[in-house]
Amino acid sequence: MSTTSAPQTSTVETTDGVNLRTKLFHPNQHINNTSTTTDVAIVLVHPYTVLGGCQSLLRGIAAGLAESGFRAVTFDMRGAGRSSGRPSLTGTSEVTDVIDVCKWVCQNLGVRKILLVGSSAGAPIAGSAVDQIEEVVGYVSLGYPFGWTASILFGRHHKAILQSPKPKLFIMGTRDGFTSVKQLENKLKSAAGRVETQLLEGVGHFQMEGPAYDAQMVDLILTFISTV
Repeated sequence: MSTTSAPQTSTVETTDGVNLRTKLFHPNQHINNTSTTTDVAIVLVHPYTVLGGCQSLLRGIAAGLAESGFRAVTFDMRGAGRSSGRPSLTGTSEVTDVIDVCKWVCQNLGVRKILLVGSSAGAPIAGSAVDQIEEVVGYVSLGYPFGWTASILFGRHHKAILQSPKPKLFIMGTRDGFTSVKQLENKLKSAAGRVETQLLEGVGHFQMEGPAYDAQMVDLILTFISTV
């Protein structure tokens, strides 16, 4: 039986007038929250909108984090799901979405710290927002598309996260079709601050996005957040 209640739906208006459909996953009140969980929220950024990415892909992870006592927030970026606006090809406009959702979380939930988690194309988008949000204390990437082909679209985001001094965790399958293990390692050689990697042996990019790996993603995120 689930220990979390149904997610609460809200709408966040961005600084450029886009309305984003947002869901907040609350732990049940009977969970004995500590100060670690009550002042921290985890904001999750979904995969590429142009290819059908939306917040429902992160529901399993968000629910698992809430079951562990954390408030987790998912949202549809512009042009996805029931959010207004249009998606951009390179994810540049969507950085605004991440920043404004995080500001909304801080203002409305009394949160002092945010862990930012990005999945697939959501990882570079979230990475570009990390240092623009003071309350973000750490960053987790689920399948960052560092490879050459993906870099045509998302290469402009690499510098921001690699230069950020904030703690970073990169989770990737060893059979990721967009980024090889060597490409990941080469990129992270230049990364500032504390950088960790977790490689899932034999796992592909879209496999890792599937529900079969939600519990493992939750465990890795929880282990990381306990250190930031």
